[in-house]
Amino acid sequence: MIVHTPRTRPAPWKTRRQGAGAAWLIPFMALEWVSEWGAFLLSNWSFLEVLEYLGTFSVLVAVIFYFSESGDRIKQRHYQAWQVINTAQGKGGSGGRIEALQELNADKVPLVGVDVSSAFLQGLNLHGANLMRSDFSSADLRNSNLTAVDFTLANLNTANLRNAALDRTKFAETDLRNADLSGSSLVAADFSGAALDNADLRNADLKDIEWRHIKSLKGANIASARDVPEGFAAWALSNGAVSDPGAAE
Repeated sequence: MIVHTPRTRPAPWKTRRQGAGAAWLIPFMALEWVSEWGAFLLSNWSFLEVLEYLGTFSVLVAVIFYFSESGDRIKQRHYQAWQVINTAQGKGGSGGRIEALQELNADKVPLVGVDVSSAFLQGLNLHGANLMRSDFSSADLRNSNLTAVDFTLANLNTANLRNAALDRTKFAETDLRNADLSGSSLVAADFSGAALDNADLRNADLKDIEWRHIKSLKGANIASARDVPEGFAAWALSNGAVSDPGAAE
């Protein structure tokens, strides 16, 4: 609420001038006296009060419009992010895709079917993302945070996932052939139906992985794998996996 305090009518100039001590003070007193009269006259002008109310009201209207249009701004931001991803499809490098993917995932947008094959995406953080049927083939995902991601039916053929965080990630029926998973953390990852032929699992943490329904892992290297579940190593080697610590990087 705007409260206006009425101003007191300034004293006549003759009275004010008499209060001046030194002559050199008179010009300054005159300026002050004129200003007081200006303020007095304007304070009684209702039009200015109306303008003040309108200014306050316009701020309120602007705030209302800002929040009412927030949905459109979010949609526009998502559209731009998808445009970045789709424009760079099939190309190497990042091309702004790391930021675009992370922004969409932060807003809980499903990334089903996204194609970032051959992209340079080191350090990508997509914790909990829905990446079903996505194509990350030949993508560089070293040191990425992909914990609790759903990679069901995704293509990760030849993807570089070295030292990535993949705990609780779902690889159901995922193509992981020739993937580099060395040094990665795969605690409680689900490999049901996954193809791991020629995958590099050296030094990977395999604690509590779901391995009993792996589709194939011929040529997969499990040398120095950590926290290997009971029975997995023997089963893997009997189904074509190898344990070769000196294999080429």
